[in-house]
Amino acid sequence: MEAVEAPGGELGAWSRDGDEVARAFEVEPERGLSGEEAQWRLEKYGPNQLREIKGRSIWSILVDQVDDLVIIFLIVTAVLSMVLGFWVEGVAVAIVVLINGVLGLAMDLRARRSMQALRELEEESSTVVREGRPVRVGAHELVPGDVVLLEEGDVINVDMRLVEASRLQVDEAALTGESLPVEKGGGALEAETPLAERSNMLFKGTTLTRGTGRGVVVATGMATELGGISALVEGEEEGDTPLEHRLNKLASRLIWVTLGLSALVVPAGVLAGRTLEEVGMTAIALAVATVPEGLPVVATLTLARGMLRMADRNALMRRLASVETLGATTLICTDKTGTLTENRMVVRSLALPSGEVMVEGDGEGARLVGGGGSGGEVEVREALEVGVLCTNASIGHDGQAMGDPMEVALLRLAREEGVEVEGVLARMPEVREEAFDSEVKMMATYHRLEDGRVRVAVKGAPEEVLAVSTRWRGEAGEGAFDEAERERWRRENEAMARRGLRVLALASREVADAEVAPYEELTFVGLVGFYDPPREEVRDAIGECAQAGVRVVMITGDQAATARSIAAQIGLVASEDAEVIGGKELRAPEELSEEERERVRAASIFARVSPEQKLNIIALHQEAGEVVAMTGDGVNDSPALARADIGVAMGQRGTQAARETADLVLRDDRFNTIVYGIEEGRVIFTNIRRFVVFLLSINWASIVAIVVASLVGAPIPVTALQILYLNVVTDVFPALALVATGGASELMRRPPRSPKESILTGHHWGAIGVYGVVIAAAVLGSLAIALQVMGYEVGRAVTVSFLTLGFGKAFHALNMRDLAARGGDSDARVSPVMRNGWVWAAIGLCAGLLAMTVYVPWLRGILETVNPGAVGWGLAVGMGVLPLVAIQVGQGVVLWWRGRGVG
Repeated sequence: MEAVEAPGGELGAWSRDGDEVARAFEVEPERGLSGEEAQWRLEKYGPNQLREIKGRSIWSILVDQVDDLVIIFLIVTAVLSMVLGFWVEGVAVAIVVLINGVLGLAMDLRARRSMQALRELEEESSTVVREGRPVRVGAHELVPGDVVLLEEGDVINVDMRLVEASRLQVDEAALTGESLPVEKGGGALEAETPLAERSNMLFKGTTLTRGTGRGVVVATGMATELGGISALVEGEEEGDTPLEHRLNKLASRLIWVTLGLSALVVPAGVLAGRTLEEVGMTAIALAVATVPEGLPVVATLTLARGMLRMADRNALMRRLASVETLGATTLICTDKTGTLTENRMVVRSLALPSGEVMVEGDGEGARLVGGGGSGGEVEVREALEVGVLCTNASIGHDGQAMGDPMEVALLRLAREEGVEVEGVLARMPEVREEAFDSEVKMMATYHRLEDGRVRVAVKGAPEEVLAVSTRWRGEAGEGAFDEAERERWRRENEAMARRGLRVLALASREVADAEVAPYEELTFVGLVGFYDPPREEVRDAIGECAQAGVRVVMITGDQAATARSIAAQIGLVASEDAEVIGGKELRAPEELSEEERERVRAASIFARVSPEQKLNIIALHQEAGEVVAMTGDGVNDSPALARADIGVAMGQRGTQAARETADLVLRDDRFNTIVYGIEEGRVIFTNIRRFVVFLLSINWASIVAIVVASLVGAPIPVTALQILYLNVVTDVFPALALVATGGASELMRRPPRSPKESILTGHHWGAIGVYGVVIAAAVLGSLAIALQVMGYEVGRAVTVSFLTLGFGKAFHALNMRDLAARGGDSDARVSPVMRNGWVWAAIGLCAGLLAMTVYVPWLRGILETVNPGAVGWGLAVGMGVLPLVAIQVGQGVVLWWRGRGVG
């Protein structure tokens, strides 16, 4: 095979004619490669992938684990402990830092594997010609010489030389820095043409913003222009997510709490005549008790677990922090086709000059059955011919279809009525195509007739086609398309739309050559009505959104009557008389009066909306404080997806450009998946709150117990080493178990939280204070009973208080119900935490590890524990359970009080 120089060579593909490039790669643009040849080239050139930049080493990730103010504080504590002679305590603190680093490393690697798995799930694909047929292949399977079919919205996965182009525009900002889309064509250029001016080339990493075309792959993988750049670029490190930043900031502030308490306790100890060793031990214990070492690790695991759970339900989160934001969504702006409906288009009606012809059956079984008029055969055949000619869809011999669902539906009906694509194109071969333009809402194809003239086939939005039609042609002849006739067809279009049909208009024209403008002096052929049934489950999902305080707004490019009919069928509006705001009524927010703004915000249906107008709708709702989720599938939707708080792209029918812009990609294109994502986001945020409240309240309990004991001159109820052991054992395991807690059954019956709401509100800080005091009281109580009532010596009494704190912390996980709940889930017997088997397993594990501190000799020696005996164990377990009982009773009283409407 004669090799064409890769881009950048002295004689590149851009300097050769398109046919010459195709011959060099031994491929016919109309037939493409064979399957065997493509496989051979894949083995020879390798997959179309950029070489992955060498990932960060485990050592560098481990170093990052100590790049945190809290960990640095613990390291300083360990060093000071050793300097002051507390070698065992210092080494123990250092071990905790090491354990934290290893655990953080494990979570980091797990999160990276999760993100990699999601990237693999989002494998891009392209449409190529193989043996004369269009097929979809994974982007990594593209090989030099492949013929790629191009459509608006495609992300270019290889470097290719164009051989056909219709109204092509490409966004090359990622490669050249050019901010505006550039026009593309197929003519040969000078060999010295710079990269940014190679108008006949498409480059990997760019996006097709308009038009259609066909290109021959000239470079893949690292041989592409993007591959050359990537070889020079080092990977950039990812920063903390907003949630991680807030958690780290929260943990860092606790250092100041430690310093403040030390400033209070150390002088008090000196004035009370305590030894330096006792005062130093107290300060070290306070430092260790204050810091929740597991906070960042558990947060990362919570988000990563949420992403994987959502992936299992066909919702791919592209950004870790978006999982949390999704739970705060207050408004969903959704399109209609394929999201609220099945995207299973079938032709239901042909409105022709002689009358309406109805269609029965779906897919290959669709048949004309007559209807309101005679529907002459000539009119039917001409309408189907226009539909067959003006299309980018195709149906293979095996029945497999590719392309827009409406175009496929027309092709299937035409095949059933004997209008074969091959035969029509043989008589009228295509000369060129005027690609669909979202601004003019029409497309056209040009076809050479036997007499040398050219037939133009046009289809598009009824109002646009009617506006440029000057004649009509039916079985009875032709007539002028005067205003009365035009109004008649507008009424016909409206009537079809009110039946829930999506309507396209067909027209044609004969011209002298293929350079004549397509949308002038057209001859109107008729209207085609398509039906796309609503998804059965959407009505229930919309009802669930209403209960959750999440509004749903339909934004569609379809007609107002069609949108209103579907909205009524799915329960989005109460009746088919609901107001619909059309695109022509939408202006920039600054041009609207306050009354007009409120009207837009109150509307539930928008029709004939352009992608640019979606931005205005989002802006108006965001100004009012809404958290907006916006769905989109086209390249022109990308700005709206980026502007929304949560951009949602369709994974099946969406363009690659939309998927790369979005925060959430729906693999199944189902509206219900968005609703599930919102629920999962709420569950995640609730669980984050749970473990933050849990960690801070049990740390506060240790602090209160140490401070009170120090101020009253009692023995410290738990040593620094014992606190370290409890932090590693009773903090992390129950906290990780809380992450797995499911949502309350009424979680989606609450209004959304404010996106500005902190992780911990004043209510939560109050609860932390109360929980800590109750647990600390039980610890101090057990110490007092052991010393004063049971007559234990100090070592055994401290062991009892240490075990009490351990059991109190473990059982405290069961108190982490969501006090925002109402009804059945507020009952402790059915609380989601109580139903979480992992929490009970964590409590059992903690009990076993606490027993080890007494019965394992080497561990007993390090922690300086003493076997408390059966009575001592009973006291420790009983006093450890007491806070659970007290807090559960208190929570029950609070919920009962609220239930009465008092609080």
